[in-house]
Amino acid sequence: MDELIRTLIETGLLAGLGLLGALIFRSGFRWRWLVAALLLNLVYQALLTRGFWTLPDPFPQADWNWAGKLAAIAGTLIVMSLPAFGRKRCGMTLDQGPRWGEALVMFVALGGLFFWLALSGADGKPDDLETIAFQWTMPGLDEEFFYRGTLLLALNEAFRPKISILAAPIGYGGVLTCLLFGLTHALSYKAGGVDFDLMTFAMTGLPAFLLLWLRERTGSLVMPVIGHNIANGASTLF
Repeated sequence: MDELIRTLIETGLLAGLGLLGALIFRSGFRWRWLVAALLLNLVYQALLTRGFWTLPDPFPQADWNWAGKLAAIAGTLIVMSLPAFGRKRCGMTLDQGPRWGEALVMFVALGGLFFWLALSGADGKPDDLETIAFQWTMPGLDEEFFYRGTLLLALNEAFRPKISILAAPIGYGGVLTCLLFGLTHALSYKAGGVDFDLMTFAMTGLPAFLLLWLRERTGSLVMPVIGHNIANGASTLF
């Protein structure tokens, strides 16, 4: 029940921010897409947590949540295949657009930063093979497909106005995906109490803006997925 309550709180905050955006961007707001985004988050969290930790783990010997991640990826791919979404519109394309060079520079710089941070904090003991395999695959595929894929599309459709930031079209919907990404990592609920870790929110929410920029600049999830996995996986190697 704790995970369900946490998800409801998180989704309620997203709804509140969405209603605030509706007041600010009245002419470009479409409420059906905001409702769709809220439902997507509820379903995504239910899949990721195996029914809010009520379903047994099919991989009981594993140290990581492979089943939840795989279920969330499968569910997101199903949503992407729906006519209202479409895989290409959700970023499932290898085409990086006509001006991908600047995005590649940002991507290489971020990758270098993540490896430098990993080396700076290295303890000389690489993680076990399962941890390495998980961190180099699941976080990027699962979270980028959802947050910079289907959720971003829904929220971009809910809030149409955008501004150009370094030639990437960023809107209020994109900002909401980053805030929600930070919230889902920083917000917890246990024993009747809510805990919010501001440092975790900053350490996840701020990089989410860079991943959002890569996604909007290229129209593709390729660089965000790889960059996300580098961020999670680099520290497992050293």
